[in-house]
Amino acid sequence: MSERFQAPRGTFDILPADDPGRQHLHAVAAQLFAAAGYARIETPMFEDTELFTRGVGAGTDVVNKEMFTFTDQGDRSLTLRPEGTAAICRAYVEHGMQTLPQPVRLWHSGPYFRHERPQAGRFRQFNQLGVEVIGSDSPLVDADVIVLLDQIYRELGVPGVHLRLSSLGSPDSRAEYREELLAFLREHRAELSDDVQERFEQNPLRAFDSKDPATQAVMAEAPRMVDRLSAADEQHFAEVRRLLDVSGVDYEVDGTLVRGLDYYTRTVFEFETDVLEAHSRTIGAGGRYDGLVEALGGPASPGCGWAAGIERILLALDEPVPPAKADAFVVAPDAFRERAFALVRELRGAGLRAELDLGGRSVKGQMKQADRIGARAAIVLDDDGAAQLRDMSSGEQRPIELANVADELMVP
Repeated sequence: MSERFQAPRGTFDILPADDPGRQHLHAVAAQLFAAAGYARIETPMFEDTELFTRGVGAGTDVVNKEMFTFTDQGDRSLTLRPEGTAAICRAYVEHGMQTLPQPVRLWHSGPYFRHERPQAGRFRQFNQLGVEVIGSDSPLVDADVIVLLDQIYRELGVPGVHLRLSSLGSPDSRAEYREELLAFLREHRAELSDDVQERFEQNPLRAFDSKDPATQAVMAEAPRMVDRLSAADEQHFAEVRRLLDVSGVDYEVDGTLVRGLDYYTRTVFEFETDVLEAHSRTIGAGGRYDGLVEALGGPASPGCGWAAGIERILLALDEPVPPAKADAFVVAPDAFRERAFALVRELRGAGLRAELDLGGRSVKGQMKQADRIGARAAIVLDDDGAAQLRDMSSGEQRPIELANVADELMVP
């Protein structure tokens, strides 16, 4: 016997039983995106590696440790996308979207890839949906994208959700704060974990993310960027908070929130749920990235957006969505299988979900199958060419003209 294959570590199969929940999530999100004026964009699953080293940041864990990078036949370095924002900003520049009415509102969905330690809610191939608004620095944009994500969670009924909010300021004010934080970390170097000691000179803000207890104790006394904002940055952050207040979105201002990508400026945020384990508690996050488009060779175009993890949302819901049931199952003896096939095509053409037996069952077996799949009705073709319509919930059965079947099934 040949060796059986399994999905690669850190990946997973989406089975038929899993699909209804995903379809429901996408339907809820797509409806809200459309209502808010967002248009869908899709980018390739791999890009030039330099897009991420320049856009995401060469000093980030994503670039240093987590990217799946390979060299193609043309000796080009390519990377499976670890996140979506840099690729969408690349598309914004490449296709001249700055000539469109600004800001441009976009939404996206698909698979992403990071070489992480696989565990519940954390995979090497995972799926996200997200939004990007490019071309405006208004705090209205920040509030709009946050309210939109909050609405998605509410519509889906995700339990235990709360929002952490902060500001990283603009690059100029953050440069001053960076030196202050570096001085603090150097003073407490001996108390920090080896990992933080190795990298804080390059990216001191990441020390706030350490899970080491001793480092966390040090960082509890560290200066916070949210307390060092310039007047303009503080005004922007105050307006975002005011807009969230009037929108009824609860939040906690958390000065330790820094995010893991270098392109973030000003507003940053994370949605968490307390029903998941700590390593997968974040179910959506994002912020403002006012310099990213320019860093990728485009015009100065401020942006803001978020990404939400589909697997984590479904894990938090933990309630399977039942599959859609057939409107009709056509039951026919062998002599009328071709006729049944034609009737099924007709019903599907009318927008109904219709099935017929594909396994060679007897008429009795076909009725059992209709009941097994939860069909609303069975259309039974008799040996004499007549037809009966059977209500599968009540068991009532009556003659019906085949020409009228679709119209009758349309009636709730």
